[in-house]
Amino acid sequence: MPRTVHIIGGGLAGLAAAVGLAGRGIATVVHEATGQAGGRCRSYDDAASGMRIDNGTHILLSGNTAALGFLARIGAASLVTGAAKARFPFIDLATKQRWALDLGVGRLPTWALDPRRRAPNTRARDYVALARLMWPTRDRPLGEVISCGGPAYEQVMRPLLLAALNTDPSAASSALARAVVRESIARGGTACRPYLAPRGLSAAFVEPAIAYVRHHGGTFRFGRQLRRCMVAADAVTELDFGDGRVTVGPDDAVVLAVPPYAARSIIPQLQAPDEFRAIVNAHFRIVPPPGLEPMLGVLNGAAEWIFFFEDRISATISGADRFMQHTKAELAQIIWRDVQRVADVPAEMPPWQVVRERRATFAATPAQNARRPGVRTAWRNLALAGDWTDTGLPATIESAVRSGGRAADFLMQS
Repeated sequence: MPRTVHIIGGGLAGLAAAVGLAGRGIATVVHEATGQAGGRCRSYDDAASGMRIDNGTHILLSGNTAALGFLARIGAASLVTGAAKARFPFIDLATKQRWALDLGVGRLPTWALDPRRRAPNTRARDYVALARLMWPTRDRPLGEVISCGGPAYEQVMRPLLLAALNTDPSAASSALARAVVRESIARGGTACRPYLAPRGLSAAFVEPAIAYVRHHGGTFRFGRQLRRCMVAADAVTELDFGDGRVTVGPDDAVVLAVPPYAARSIIPQLQAPDEFRAIVNAHFRIVPPPGLEPMLGVLNGAAEWIFFFEDRISATISGADRFMQHTKAELAQIIWRDVQRVADVPAEMPPWQVVRERRATFAATPAQNARRPGVRTAWRNLALAGDWTDTGLPATIESAVRSGGRAADFLMQS
């Protein structure tokens, strides 16, 4: 059992590791390079738009047991709102057709048998054909395992997988796609009820986690960017922060919970994903028209999901590398046109902000999935955490939380 654990990175994986260790009485120190915790899962006050916004709009599903368990542990379960059942409204901007995928509340995927609950112009046997994904095979591009075409794929599988994988599903890892499906729609509506954080990601995930760690004796040091881990033989001995070094004692340990490109800069010997995909999020300061459901899937538009909060409308584009050449103003106009087409909003665009993340997630391809390391490293007192490590899932909130929990468990058992 380590005496003190230094956690490098205050993103969600680092926070999950800190909660897991501090809650078991381990002296925990979180070193964060920036001035705030949360990483890609945080909120901030945006001066340009006058809004408090999330840097990315994330949802949970009721099958995300690690993330929901994390919220319960830090006393924040009430700060996310879950839908009564797994119902996802959609609009196809090419045909103007509106419909809803209704997965119900049960454990069996009976929705595929009911034409009123499945996607339009699909048959039950279309979904049976997609079930070939569930057969265990070596990891290959998904397009080599199932047919990435037809109404069932375009209207159900592609939106789900693109949001989870942040990579064109046809080129994505079949193993990761299988994991997503196995933990969601294959388990019926009981695993697919969506959860949102209406007061923001920081209010739900970050601030309660910080309070929990501090309550259990942990500390946070912000503005501390680790430059290098100093190693000797089989252990990390010092942490070099540029303006000073921290000694890692023989009974201490380290969790490296930074993005993969930062991890390789700190320890060049590490193997990690080195190809990434972008995400674009847009936020508009406007009270949505009444009667809209909290989230809407969009087909044949620029945005794939539009979210309606009390004081703003937000939209997300996944796998957004093709949009990176646009300016933020151009992206705001493109996305606002989609919002106009799905909701009764004014033609004039309200105050807005666009958040572009070029390296939002690792590319969820078979080659990049094979580069993901496990929690264990060549150094006995160094563990890895992050949604890019080998959690068996793509880079999601659930993956980040699982990785932090696994790092904590590993160090407790070492």
